[in-house]
Amino acid sequence: MAGTKEIKQRIKSVKNTKKITKAMELVAASKMKRAISKALSGRLYANYSWDLLTSISERLDEVNSPFFAGNKIVDVEKSLFVLITSNGGLCGAYNSQIIKKLISSIKGIDTKNFDVIIVGKKGDNAMRRTGSNIVASFLEIPDNSNLSDLMPLSKMTIDEYKSTKYNKVYIAYTDFVSALTQKAHIKQILPIKKEDVKELIDELGENNVIKEKHRETKTNKVPYIFEGDMNTIVESLAEKLVRMQIYHMILESSASEQSSRMMAMKNASEAAGEMIDDLTLSLNKARQAGITQEISEISAGMASVN
Repeated sequence: MAGTKEIKQRIKSVKNTKKITKAMELVAASKMKRAISKALSGRLYANYSWDLLTSISERLDEVNSPFFAGNKIVDVEKSLFVLITSNGGLCGAYNSQIIKKLISSIKGIDTKNFDVIIVGKKGDNAMRRTGSNIVASFLEIPDNSNLSDLMPLSKMTIDEYKSTKYNKVYIAYTDFVSALTQKAHIKQILPIKKEDVKELIDELGENNVIKEKHRETKTNKVPYIFEGDMNTIVESLAEKLVRMQIYHMILESSASEQSSRMMAMKNASEAAGEMIDDLTLSLNKARQAGITQEISEISAGMASVN
């Protein structure tokens, strides 16, 4: 059994570690709340855009934009993947689950048939080990990012697709479900499927505020009149939609990262507490053994004198 001095040093070390993990847990919880709040604030944008999307969805057959599926602009079978990970670690399985999902998806595909854009240092390190062709890495996106911070990423993604280098663009991100659950997803964002637009409208219609707006639209519906080329207008709208999708996925991933880090640090703090209890018990046993040994030695000494 280790000596009491050694056990005391270990207890002190674990207590210091517990203080650090507890502080990181509180910081992650604060960042998680901020990220969730920003994601929910996007509902206002959905309310205002609902009528416009409804009007356009009814006329999608008239659209001849490369942003929509069915309007093929490139003959090559090459895809672009955008991988969203974190810059730091200590966030449980957040990075590993999305990286594994992407690697599993590209398994068996020739590296010449896909390129990767990386968000986060963890994804950059992992994908370089696989030998994938990395087009760009964005390693300085802040935790509390806004739409302007993501303009270089969204602009590059859209421009790469419009340059006819790729026929499809996917985003690998982590969907925030709850503080305990985060799901890795790989979603195609370009070209936009017409069914996805209608599905998006249906999903927006599930919101209570939008349901009320939907009922008003049914009773008092005013059609939109487009001045100029409709394809140009829809293409501009599609770019904004893709940009907002990327922004939303970044927010989802950020909330997932912080919630995963919060739970990891909470588990670490609890494990440290249990370790402190075990070490304290060992310290008490060591003290008791020392006292028992001293009493035995005194008793033996007295017996020898007698």
